[in-house]
Amino acid sequence: MSDSTASATTLADTMATAGGELTGERAVLRETLAKHRALLRYTVRELSDDDARRRPTASALTLAGLLKHVAECEASWIDFIATGIVAGAGDWAEWSADTDSERDDFTLDDGDTVQSLLARYGEVAARTDALVATVDLDVAHPLPDAPWFPAGTRWSARHALAHIIGETAQHSGHADILRETIDGQKSMG
Repeated sequence: MSDSTASATTLADTMATAGGELTGERAVLRETLAKHRALLRYTVRELSDDDARRRPTASALTLAGLLKHVAECEASWIDFIATGIVAGAGDWAEWSADTDSERDDFTLDDGDTVQSLLARYGEVAARTDALVATVDLDVAHPLPDAPWFPAGTRWSARHALAHIIGETAQHSGHADILRETIDGQKSMG
């Protein structure tokens, strides 16, 4: 079985089971998250920790850094849904392009390995999946002050989940480019 066929089969299996007992909008949210998470996980398959830390393009992004960011981003937005607070958002109002490269959620610690980052991502995903099954999708909170949000905007749980899906999909695409640059492997195609 080729890598492309294995990826498609894995993705199809993920999509077939991700919604579980859910139906309607909740099933769609969970299935879509599962699809993009699976693509990201597949992108780092059989990758060494050294390669996961490489910066193979002009970008400062690494595969390990993307894994860490996506897990922490998802965890933060799930906290927002549950509490109305996004951890670390207090600094967003002061954001500038000059300070963006110093973000802790992309910065790797000595103990960050592909295995540990995937385990953390799995924990976050399980928490999100449980929340998708039970949360009032209309519950809404004011967004933190940030240059990229209009003042006074509120997001519902539904909107925050859509944001998580978008972040995961976007960074899965970034990861695919990095992986292909490192060793020619692709998630799909």
